Amino acid sequence: MGQTARVSAVVWTAAGSLLAWLWLLLCQGFFWRTDVRLPPRRDPDAWPSVCVVVPARDEAAVLPDALPSLLGQDYPGRAEIFLVDDGSTDGTGDLARDLARRHGGLPLTVGSPGEPPAGWTGKLWAVRHGIGLARARDPEYLLLTDADIAHAPDSLRELVAAARAGGFDVVSQMARLRVESTWERLVVPAFVYFFAQLYPFRRIGGKGTRTAAAAGGCVLLRAQAAERARIPDAIRHAVIDDVALARAVKGGGGRVWLGLADRVDSVRPYPRLGDLWRMVSRSAYAQLRHNPLLLAGTVAGLALVYLVPPVALVAGLATGNAAAAVAGASAWLVMTGTYVPMLRYYRQPLWLAPLLPFTAFLYLLMTVDSAVQHYRGRGAAWKGRTYARPDAVPEEG
Repeated sequence: MGQTARVSAVVWTAAGSLLAWLWLLLCQGFFWRTDVRLPPRRDPDAWPSVCVVVPARDEAAVLPDALPSLLGQDYPGRAEIFLVDDGSTDGTGDLARDLARRHGGLPLTVGSPGEPPAGWTGKLWAVRHGIGLARARDPEYLLLTDADIAHAPDSLRELVAAARAGGFDVVSQMARLRVESTWERLVVPAFVYFFAQLYPFRRIGGKGTRTAAAAGGCVLLRAQAAERARIPDAIRHAVIDDVALARAVKGGGGRVWLGLADRVDSVRPYPRLGDLWRMVSRSAYAQLRHNPLLLAGTVAGLALVYLVPPVALVAGLATGNAAAAVAGASAWLVMTGTYVPMLRYYRQPLWLAPLLPFTAFLYLLMTVDSAVQHYRGRGAAWKGRTYARPDAVPEEG
């Protein structure tokens, strides 16, 4: 009787996982498709003015590969760059000025905001300073982009044209992250896949939907919408600032669009697992609003959706339980199939697709570690600053 109950539990759990995957496949905004891209450009009659705001803290290693791409933007309207040196110790500001002298192109102003006050994350305090500098130019749009993002020469044209044609207040592109090391190949495409699963791109851009998100590395923001939503003051404590920005704009009646980029790339390397682990764990528990119940539900959900299929397949084959094996194999097959488009987008070998359960297990551990760091008082950490609570004073690390 006990053996039968255990077998039944395995079958029902595997069936639950399969049903979850069928629902994700058909009912979660077709998150697994990678064809949400900027539409073909339709040039506006007059190109609006744009100010580019680049928060930068200790970015000397990546700035030479990224900043020249902004300086060299082929934009017909008025555009200017404001790089905010957020307390760097590696000469980021001086390097930016030197790159501007050598490469020419768009005008560059380098500013420094000083240390952020209580209740502000460092990046958003730098963004606030940059927007303040830009306000004197009275731009129609702001391009918020990170210091490690390299843009194709027509990137600003494409973003502005899409915003004007679609009537969007936010147009954001998920920059293509670097995938060169073994760990990057295993973890990075899954990072974007999981993000799209949480925030299906089609729902973000649709009218009348509540789903809102952006990708912080490349956000074109209408200046009026920023003022209306009180950006960045309204989200000053947000660790996941891009999602918070999109929610604030959409909550104020604005329209938001997010898609995958074709020629906007992150040049920041994450060669070791530890580098990727810190990238994910610094904000994973913040994503769950530091709620232990949400953490428990997330761990259980990850286990059911990603870990149960291979376990059920192996257990079913080992015990001769055909129902468990079939349900587990079917769920794993659907999972693998939905991951293939993202691997193709990243130009990675398709044999990585069946390894998604292993990658999901790593993300489960990263999420738990993020919670452990939070309760140890370390909180989110980035660029030498830690944020133990949403209202915490940044601490130098």
